[in-house]
Amino acid sequence: MTQESGAFLTVLDVVQQYFEGLHHADTQKLARIFDPQIVLISPGIRRTRDQWLQLVRTRPTPRDAGYPFAYQVLAIEVMGNQAMVKVSCPLLDQHYLDYLGLVRENNQWTVVSKMYADYPS
Repeated sequence: MTQESGAFLTVLDVVQQYFEGLHHADTQKLARIFDPQIVLISPGIRRTRDQWLQLVRTRPTPRDAGYPFAYQVLAIEVMGNQAMVKVSCPLLDQHYLDYLGLVRENNQWTVVSKMYADYPS
């Protein structure tokens, strides 16, 4: 396995953790993969990581509400120690399109940017 293919698989694993964290409202898992200084951005909305995690913690859990695990990776681009990932997130009664920016520092990939918006199904 090349270094680039290993990085791709590691980024894919981080994205899988993101999906699992969303679906199970596992804020500990989400906190581990998101940089503490991240600002999550949606049109007209800016949230810190901790504000977002509080929302995740207090909303219904998609798994418990009976929603299917239907998240999808639409695109991944890894270039050295940076990656951009585009994902489809059907979450509760919404459908979001997320752009996640990741950086590898100290041999660990972390989500350092998240832009998201409603996406018609």
